[in-house]
Amino acid sequence: MAEIVVDGKLHLDAVRSHFPALKQEQVFLDNAGGSQVLGDAINSFVLALFSHPFRIVILGASYNIGQKATEKYNAGLQAAADFINAHVSEIVIGPSTTQLFSNLSQSLALSLPADAEIIVSSIDHEANISPWVRLAQTRNFKLIWWTPSTEAGGDMKLTPANLRPLLTEKTKLVTCTHTSNILGTIHDIKAIAEEVHTIPGAMLCVDGVAYAPHRQVDVTSLAVDFYSFSWYKVYGPHIAVLYASRTAQTNLVSLGHYFHTPATTLTTKLGLAAASYELVGSIPVLVSYLSRPDPQTVWAAIAAHEENLQSILLDYLNARDDVVVFGETAKGSGKRVPVVSFGVKGRSSRELVESVDQGSGFGIRWGHFYSKRLVDEVVGVGDEGVVRVSMVHYNTEEEIRGLVEVLDRVLS
Repeated sequence: MAEIVVDGKLHLDAVRSHFPALKQEQVFLDNAGGSQVLGDAINSFVLALFSHPFRIVILGASYNIGQKATEKYNAGLQAAADFINAHVSEIVIGPSTTQLFSNLSQSLALSLPADAEIIVSSIDHEANISPWVRLAQTRNFKLIWWTPSTEAGGDMKLTPANLRPLLTEKTKLVTCTHTSNILGTIHDIKAIAEEVHTIPGAMLCVDGVAYAPHRQVDVTSLAVDFYSFSWYKVYGPHIAVLYASRTAQTNLVSLGHYFHTPATTLTTKLGLAAASYELVGSIPVLVSYLSRPDPQTVWAAIAAHEENLQSILLDYLNARDDVVVFGETAKGSGKRVPVVSFGVKGRSSRELVESVDQGSGFGIRWGHFYSKRLVDEVVGVGDEGVVRVSMVHYNTEEEIRGLVEVLDRVLS
């Protein structure tokens, strides 16, 4: 596999050569909904199904192919754990972040005390909201909404300062996003975790789906209790990973079969046999792609390139009096990822996007993107939601300049 970083910078030709879907006229700028899949990952799960000797069989058998299938699956789990700096016993693979958070909430429902209070961010994707709303309703827990102010600066940012007044000695769980899939603003999760942990026994659950495609995730450094993201947003197949620290796992009741005791891993507790073997087996090639020559160099190059991409778009949008950018308007890579959402005064989000569709090959989207509470209650833009342009490292500056030209024509 060719290295994608040369002299500290992304080699875009090398990057794009790894993605078969990019060999067509369509320009993919809806990446927050799902990135294109790495070619080597596609080859991995195709070969797992069709080539000798890695035919898919049930795991744990003592015969030769059974052993090889188990080894390949375990290598996928280990790669996923290494990717986020976790122990393999602290992760579980599932079909989606939505499903994994639902499983987690069911497990916590069996262990949290009757007077527990749950604090839920209102600017999250519904995957990290509805499980906790249902949990509060089912167990009659007190549910407290964490909604950042839109008055000062309008960046709608979650901070330790606006969390602090909501915490009490009864707080048992706080949930939030690392980066909103609409606003693009990066939250200081490490500082938020420190604030949460000032309350004995309180835990932090973070949705990292919109962050993981853009920055390196280190759950140990962040000191979070729970963290999840979807691999299909990180250039892989439609599966997801959930992390739970060993300490946090002491609060989980296993959902697995009764004879799986003691349940010593998160997979045993919450996995429910939901991880596709051939897809899990592709994770090592994803991790390898994002680790050559080393993860720090790759992610630094990705952040620098993506800052250039979002700068082109944000410079144009911020210069227009008729455009409102939702969330962080600054273009620095330390403040936001290249997920940019906006509205145009007097224009329908749907009509604008469909006009772009008709006049170009640029794929952008309109809507609420499953962050409906954010769109309805915080941003307040109505049923058609926002216009969203979501870029990743395989997009080019030429593509974004081309989009700006199309937007300028449509808005004229």
